[in-house]
Amino acid sequence: MESVQSIKQRFELIGNDPGFNRAIEKAIQVAPTDISVLVTGESGVGKESIPKIIHAQSHRKHGKYIAVNCGAIPEGTIDSELFGHEKGAFTGATSTRSGYFEVADGGTIFLDEVGELPLPTQVRLLRVLENGEFLKVGSSATQKTNVRIVAATNVRMTDAIEKGKFREDLFYRLSTVDIHLPPLRERKGDIHLLFRKFASDFAMKYKMPTLRLDEGAISLLESYRWSGNIRQLRNIAEQVSVLEKERHINAATLRNYLPDAGKNLPAVIGSNKKSDSEFANEREILYKVLFDMKNDLNDLKKLTNKLMVNGDINEVQEENKSLIKRIYGEDTSGDDYEDVIDQAYEINQVESSSYDAQPTPTYNEPVSQNDRYDFAQEVQEEESLSLMDKEIELIKKSLERHKGKRKAAADDLGISERTLYRKIKQYDL
Repeated sequence: MESVQSIKQRFELIGNDPGFNRAIEKAIQVAPTDISVLVTGESGVGKESIPKIIHAQSHRKHGKYIAVNCGAIPEGTIDSELFGHEKGAFTGATSTRSGYFEVADGGTIFLDEVGELPLPTQVRLLRVLENGEFLKVGSSATQKTNVRIVAATNVRMTDAIEKGKFREDLFYRLSTVDIHLPPLRERKGDIHLLFRKFASDFAMKYKMPTLRLDEGAISLLESYRWSGNIRQLRNIAEQVSVLEKERHINAATLRNYLPDAGKNLPAVIGSNKKSDSEFANEREILYKVLFDMKNDLNDLKKLTNKLMVNGDINEVQEENKSLIKRIYGEDTSGDDYEDVIDQAYEINQVESSSYDAQPTPTYNEPVSQNDRYDFAQEVQEEESLSLMDKEIELIKKSLERHKGKRKAAADDLGISERTLYRKIKQYDL
């Protein structure tokens, strides 16, 4: 069994991070077995190197090694690619074709981005893992294969299982051994080593002197978040190698190639400043809410006033079905509005003896200041000037926005077209 260091040299792997070394060590340990392995890690961390190590260190090393990117194959053809198909199985199947599982018999298949597999294909893959059997598309004859599967994904498999996008039983069969590769931002000591390796490779490729970083540039590299991991670092090294004439790179020069350098936030946060239009929209929403609350309050006052005048709950409820429906919504089967009516009726019964000598109040009739129910009887209260001005402004804006179309403007304001027409006449708009 080769050592971790010799494996690194053989596969040109750079880094001394403990997590990275542990991943290679696990790959060496499981290689002689036929255990299924799941390689996890973010995109760009180099997951494709682990299955190569496993295959090279296994007894299958003389067999075929096939890498399949599951996310790059269309859903309609992936079964044919993996398991093959018979002639005439579908439109365009002019001949029988062998799939990867048949071709790689005795070898290793690396399923990259396995989390992107469609559910029907997951069922087929589970059968291969359980007993080595599969069916070609369009065939009823079962075939056997002896293939080792190493899978990789950058998806959080637990989340995919909860959302029903990945089978839980398949996940446990694939992840007999889980090898995790840490992201580059957790391998700070390896970042400069990798950059030097890439810079040296590109200098040789483009026949130019190798880049050199000063202390400030190295510090900037190590503090950067590297959301694209090693793939992003390699691209940055190539850009700087090709575009910069000066071979000694400082932090100021390097910062031009790093998107949002110096902002080590977990997410991009925009400016806190809001445009005038955003504030205007918020004001309109607030005014609309206030108008709706005012209308609901007036409706409740009307209902309570009628109850106090009539005294019969059932009669008031029957006569004011539309008003109750408007206040409490479409569902009036509940007890909310009945509780309000009952409470108002009880108050009226308790206090009625104190008001026997007073004339019965009528709808919209002025009430004396001694009447403790003036809050329920003053229905037509005078609107404040500022609120009325805001309502006029809101109506004008809505009409302008919808080019004078009253129905669209009424829907925008949340009122009926008839109500909008009445307000236009009222405010002479």
